[in-house]
Amino acid sequence: MKAAIVRKAGEMPVYDSFEAPIAGAGECTVDVIAAALSPLARARASGAHYSSTGQYPFVAGVDGVGTLEDGRRVYFVLPRAPFGAMAERTVVSVDRCVALPDGLDPEMAAALANPGMSSWAALTCRADLKPGETVLINGATGASGQLAVKIARHLGAATVIATGRSAGKLDGLGADATILLGDDAEALEQRFAAVFAGGVDVVVDYLWGMSAERMLMAAAKAGPQGRRLRFVQVGNASGANIALPGAVLRSAAIELMGSGIGSVPFQGLVGSIAGVFGAAQAAGLTLPIRTAPLAEVAEVWPLGDDLRTVFRI
Repeated sequence: MKAAIVRKAGEMPVYDSFEAPIAGAGECTVDVIAAALSPLARARASGAHYSSTGQYPFVAGVDGVGTLEDGRRVYFVLPRAPFGAMAERTVVSVDRCVALPDGLDPEMAAALANPGMSSWAALTCRADLKPGETVLINGATGASGQLAVKIARHLGAATVIATGRSAGKLDGLGADATILLGDDAEALEQRFAAVFAGGVDVVVDYLWGMSAERMLMAAAKAGPQGRRLRFVQVGNASGANIALPGAVLRSAAIELMGSGIGSVPFQGLVGSIAGVFGAAQAAGLTLPIRTAPLAEVAEVWPLGDDLRTVFRI
């Protein structure tokens, strides 16, 4: 079969032949229709993600949409290594498949699943969001953040606050309030303090780095005393580390937690994807996508992430 194959660490996938998978006990074979080029797929292909196996060669791609032998359309995630989503066929555990709702385009489903799951799991499995609460999305102008604003609203948030570096993109998100990020740490902390003085219940953080550091400091200093803040760390687009004084956590009711593979039970992640699909129409969950045939993987892989890329198989 044809597939996008990663032969060595640090190399881009190449379109070539790979052995066809055979399903074992508790598994199913999937004829792939579409596979998303997500940041997670990129990171695992490069060997940089904490969940990478380090074994080569393997087929790239962590998730996609396809059909089972009986014709049912499903979304699937994390096929059995060395098989991946970017192939004509893959093999995956039965419990890693989610039925695709009627009317949901397979290419859009492939694009929505991973970024939508990140916020759905963070808000439900980790933060336990309650209707009427205030949610702040740190890094809301990327694909995950854009969906997070809509998902938070769909799940009952009364107020949604969004941060980002692009004023134009922030204005189009539909958030109740926005904070423009910048490089002046002191000024940024002051902007965060003005928001936290009014009370924030949940932060979903896609950035980490300086903005998260200053946000936590502002929450400790300006947040209403005793008000519980659940800070959920999802991505580190702005840096892998922060310098956080211990006094921040001692002086305020801040619960700092992560959300992702390992911190959320796997079935919680799968259930979050089903939640995203079920809410897609009602919540208006869509993304601008770029589609390309898998044979063009070498040309498309280096392109930027301004559009979510979906490979047609």
